[in-house]
Amino acid sequence: MASDADFTEFVCEQMSDAGAITSRKMFGEYGVYCNGKIIGFVCDNQLFVKPTKSGGEFIGEVTKAPPYPGAKMYLLIEDRLEDRQWLSRLINLTWKELLEPKPRNPRGKSSRKK
Repeated sequence: MASDADFTEFVCEQMSDAGAITSRKMFGEYGVYCNGKIIGFVCDNQLFVKPTKSGGEFIGEVTKAPPYPGAKMYLLIEDRLEDRQWLSRLINLTWKELLEPKPRNPRGKSSRKK
């Protein structure tokens, strides 16, 4: 089941105190970004956040699940979506631990040296 755009917009608004939150539609679901870094996914109208040490410690008792078949385990956030301050704090902690994204090559340009 694909996620609703309205649900994704709600989730992004709830975490917006963490920084510039955006989403991008991907195969009927959504990738969620904070300040240019992908921090999770909205799949089947559920929020999955990339697992980090500080994020897991902040949550305490963590529920993990894959956002889609074949994916790695992510932190499944179910009960705290209404708590804007808590969710923004989790996203901020997660964002700080994630690596900067690699620069993308322009389409049609090979990254291999000749």
